[in-house]
Amino acid sequence: MIMFSARIKELRLDKQLSQADLAKAMSVNQRTISNWEKSVRQPDFETLAMLAEFFQVSTDYLLGLED
Repeated sequence: MIMFSARIKELRLDKQLSQADLAKAMSVNQRTISNWEKSVRQPDFETLAMLAEFFQVSTDYLLGLED
């Protein structure tokens, strides 16, 4: 899921959000965002859908299946 980790970080930085800001918006801990960005963990399906909606991209984009 390296593509996911890069995409989520890129999208977060494009919106000028800190990890803490994104964590608050997703109702998760800041360490969770850090773990996603380091490919230590991945979000569950529900959270993946919430991330796609938040960033206004498709889940396929987040997963690296489309550009």
